[in-house]
Amino acid sequence: QLQLVESGGGLVQPGGSLRLSCVASGFRLADSAIGWFRQAPGKEREWLSCINRSAATTTYADSVKDRFTISRNYAWNTVYLQMNSLKREDTAVYYCARTWRACRMASTGDYSGWGQGTQVTVSS
Repeated sequence: QLQLVESGGGLVQPGGSLRLSCVASGFRLADSAIGWFRQAPGKEREWLSCINRSAATTTYADSVKDRFTISRNYAWNTVYLQMNSLKREDTAVYYCARTWRACRMASTGDYSGWGQGTQVTVSS
């Protein structure tokens, strides 16, 4: 069974940091570009970042650029999202998904394998 599992969410104060993990089972993450998304209550799912298969290309949404960093660990079949300088508006459920397209060519509809997500709450 092909599955992605997100973890690492939690409650953090504004200005704090969290690192999210996306682990694959049933397939190699290295075979796909991986994207991170989030969805806040009452809002549409928002694309945040993507890393291509070789990790040579990473892309970010303007809302998280310079605060979030995406990376891969091939040995652990894991993709991470390091989130720094968190803001209250970063509160959402965070998801990872895969795409066979290159990061710069993929739209949200090109992603699949959505996990259950991990909740991130930024609050004092």
